[in-house]
Amino acid sequence: MFNKKWTVLLLTLCLAVFAAGCGSGGGTEGAGGDKSSGSGEGEKVTVNFMHLWPAGVSAGQNKIVNQIIEDYQNENPNVTIKQEVLDNEQYKNKLKVLSASNELPDVGVTWAAGFLKPYVEGNLFAPVDDLLSGELNGKFVSGTTEAYAIDGKTYALPLEFNIAPVYYNKAIFEQYNLQVPQSYEEFKQIVKTLSDNGIAPIALGNKDRWTGSLWYMYLADRIGGQDTLANAISGDVSFKDESLVKAAAEIQSLVDGNAFVKGFNGLSNEEAKSEFLNGKAAMYMMGTWELPNFTTNEEIPQEFRDSVGFFKFPTVDGGKGDINSWVGGPGVGLFISEDSKVKEEAKKFVEYFVTKWGEQSVTGAGVIPATKVDTASLELPQLYIDLFNEMNQASSITLFADVQMEANAAETHLNMIQALFGKAVTPENFSDEHDKAVSKGK
Repeated sequence: MFNKKWTVLLLTLCLAVFAAGCGSGGGTEGAGGDKSSGSGEGEKVTVNFMHLWPAGVSAGQNKIVNQIIEDYQNENPNVTIKQEVLDNEQYKNKLKVLSASNELPDVGVTWAAGFLKPYVEGNLFAPVDDLLSGELNGKFVSGTTEAYAIDGKTYALPLEFNIAPVYYNKAIFEQYNLQVPQSYEEFKQIVKTLSDNGIAPIALGNKDRWTGSLWYMYLADRIGGQDTLANAISGDVSFKDESLVKAAAEIQSLVDGNAFVKGFNGLSNEEAKSEFLNGKAAMYMMGTWELPNFTTNEEIPQEFRDSVGFFKFPTVDGGKGDINSWVGGPGVGLFISEDSKVKEEAKKFVEYFVTKWGEQSVTGAGVIPATKVDTASLELPQLYIDLFNEMNQASSITLFADVQMEANAAETHLNMIQALFGKAVTPENFSDEHDKAVSKGK
């Protein structure tokens, strides 16, 4: 699905963003709240908006969302935007429930590619190509909207672009005389040193499963190379390829080496992240959507934010992977419900939101947006600048496996990831189950 072609698109995206310069205490009203049947000027209209930026864990984004909504309502006094705000996993679960009963919010958040497909096939999301040919024409970085296109139509508008580095606590590294690893062997020695000294090496909340997928994907990339991993996800190469089985085995070797926080398979991502934020774990792999917590979020102590650095997942001796190959891709986007009774007003709101999100998400939250933003005159945190530059130098970017895969295959992948980390399956069983699941979706 998304393999070599996707890599080329993302490299184009990176270059285009670079050339451009960089390119929420919400309410709890339900998605099925009262709706006006019209959206004429002066007529009262309610647009229900469900998103995943709670005030606590996504303070920067939440503040921006609320500001955009306030501005939109001030400019359109006949319109009320009702928010329902959930955390990531709650959001995904509720989206499934609402789609089954055809009660989706007028506007909501979605992911790209395989995640998007069942909603499109169920005629639940409205095409938004008319918005791309209007005020937003030419505003998106090349390669981003394509991730939300199926059969020639676009079904959501992307808000951000992400890569997944390994963040680390510089103070802890300095305390134990540790240097950023250049090889995987050096990385494993860091894990051993930290574990031997009673420090949790890595914060991981694998109850959410996709978090563990990031670790497997990087090991598969570094051992087998980007093409092998991408082609296995698309079903063109077997997951029983020696390099991919070895990657799965290496995950269990990390588990045996006490690389992850205690109870990691039962912790949510938010619970694990708190271990990193509180200085109880030395490393944390996550997408650049977490940048606000390490740069602009004033609820997190400045001393900690100043102590956060990052490194690229190191190369494996004898492996085919490139250290400049990343796991990542377009982040979330906004969809409009096909059955919304206020579809035209919902489209106007989405167009406004996407336009305002661009620069505000950079300056207010440190998010890398999917729209072109000239940041030449903006003062940005060094961590943001450094990660942006790394994105520009990427040799390839492999889209998150669970996003790429068909829905059923993605569920198998995630279940197998948790089982692999929990040592409930062997690397061979893990690979075999992937092949079965991917082949069913072809």
